[in-house]
Amino acid sequence: MTLVIAGTAIGRPADASSRLVDELVTADVVAAEDTRRLRRLAADLGVAVAGRLVSYFEGNEERRTVELVEALVAGQRVLLVTDAGMPSVSDPGYRLVAAAVEAGVAVTVVPGPSAVTAALAVSGLPVDRFCFEGFLPRRSAARDRRLAELAAEPRTLVVFEAPHRTAEMLAAMAAAFGADRAAAVCRELTKTHEEVRRGGLAELAEWAAGGVRGEVTVVVSGATTPPAADLEAALVAVQDRVAGGQRLRAACSDVAADVGIPTNELYAAAIRPTTHPGAQAHRRPWGDF
Repeated sequence: MTLVIAGTAIGRPADASSRLVDELVTADVVAAEDTRRLRRLAADLGVAVAGRLVSYFEGNEERRTVELVEALVAGQRVLLVTDAGMPSVSDPGYRLVAAAVEAGVAVTVVPGPSAVTAALAVSGLPVDRFCFEGFLPRRSAARDRRLAELAAEPRTLVVFEAPHRTAEMLAAMAAAFGADRAAAVCRELTKTHEEVRRGGLAELAEWAAGGVRGEVTVVVSGATTPPAADLEAALVAVQDRVAGGQRLRAACSDVAADVGIPTNELYAAAIRPTTHPGAQAHRRPWGDF
């Protein structure tokens, strides 16, 4: 009556842990994102899956979760794996874990390789604090809104992206974060053709425009917070322009270019609610944005 969440190799089968091998040969049920890839991994590891092997992917996740919880409650040991990395981390798994917890089933984890931490380690960027965004929205408008929200994030940022969308995403990041914001594009981590490209976002977008292949993880340095005095002076300048009839976004763009603060960071500060002692939070009096 235990659900085992196991991380699998993100590239080389040799990176798989001995605990994963043990679970593959002892679990009553093995739920895999792609059963063919799981069989190939087991063969590479020199083991045979002894238990019942079932698929567990986005298309059948809801239905299969019910079946797997029934097996768990009946006393079986269920192993959950995905094609690479840790289940639930931008992969199927969350529904099953939540349902198992709700049913009072024990849940444990077999640690394994992670594209997130591997990319952070080789990026050359600060890694003492970071945030993981998974895949950004596919539609450009939704993606750009999310990037605007992240522009002032001080922690190092990690995202996944499909190879055919990497150049467009990097260009959008350059527009939102600044062309020179340091980043690293980590491609095919741990595999034969592993590649890490480091540079400013605009430079990386230009490189990616030539075509990118394989699994991609992008690491971007966090925003550098301007001194409070500089930011307040910039906000005053923005307020003066808005009072003169300029729209907020355009005012932020003009002032940011003058003082060297990224436009989206200044805009985020401009729309952020302010507080005063003894007063409730309120918006800055910018008028019509």
